[in-house]
Amino acid sequence: MTARIIDGNALSARVRGEIADRAATLSAQGVQPCLAVILVGDNPASAVYVRNKVSGCEKAGIRSLRYDFPADVDAAEVMAKISALNADPAVHGILVQLPLPKQFNEAEVLEAISVDKDVDGFHAENVGRLSQGQEAFLPCTPHGVMKMLEAENVPVQGAEAVIIGRSNIVGKPMAMLLTNAGATVTVTHSKTRDLAFHSRRADILVAAIGKPRFVTGAMIKPGAVVIDVGINRLTEGPDAGKLCGDVDFASAKDVASAITPVPGGVGPMTITMLLANTVESAERALRRKA
Repeated sequence: MTARIIDGNALSARVRGEIADRAATLSAQGVQPCLAVILVGDNPASAVYVRNKVSGCEKAGIRSLRYDFPADVDAAEVMAKISALNADPAVHGILVQLPLPKQFNEAEVLEAISVDKDVDGFHAENVGRLSQGQEAFLPCTPHGVMKMLEAENVPVQGAEAVIIGRSNIVGKPMAMLLTNAGATVTVTHSKTRDLAFHSRRADILVAAIGKPRFVTGAMIKPGAVVIDVGINRLTEGPDAGKLCGDVDFASAKDVASAITPVPGGVGPMTITMLLANTVESAERALRRKA
């Protein structure tokens, strides 16, 4: 068996086309979706992420505002900018690029963003709504994974789903989304005893543990759908400098029925769902005005 490759680039392009159509419809009604992005410091990876988000906005017909602050900025200055953006009716989404320098309390920063503009889906109120199955902005990476499963016609209801990783950004919201969709979910992590015992039960296996090539083919149930959320740059060996996921693709593709590659899998969908959340926020704002 050789796994079917789940092409995140192709799906992302299709979904972004739909997002651009929705943005054009809003603009025709006098509302241009707008995303404000705040970047603190000069972390190279963060700068790339922000550049890609701004570029994605431009191509989808979404207005973007970018605010750059030096790494040693007083946290109060950034909080004041968030407050001003919260009050601006022309801004529909606010994103603060993480990680932040040590003078910031990240939880306080995320909670300062209006729940109605929290297009990253990290605000505690949105998390609570998600846990109760209510309307909420969904965290972009797990939301993208669900879109991929839907596009691939993967049966989620009744499936055994195992998540490797328990972060607030991926693991925990991924578990809630899969639970809400009717899967039986197990969340594993670095402290789990005999992790492979759990992973080999999974019809759907989501790897988000942040360890390169951690999940091998021997840890996968034959025929499982494998979603690789990890993105790591190798530092040693013949592949030094190359990107890889948390799954050992070479061994996993001979066991799984379908698998996401790295790069070109989940990554493109993360920014796509950020754009979708921004357009959704603008649509909600228009409905509130009606």
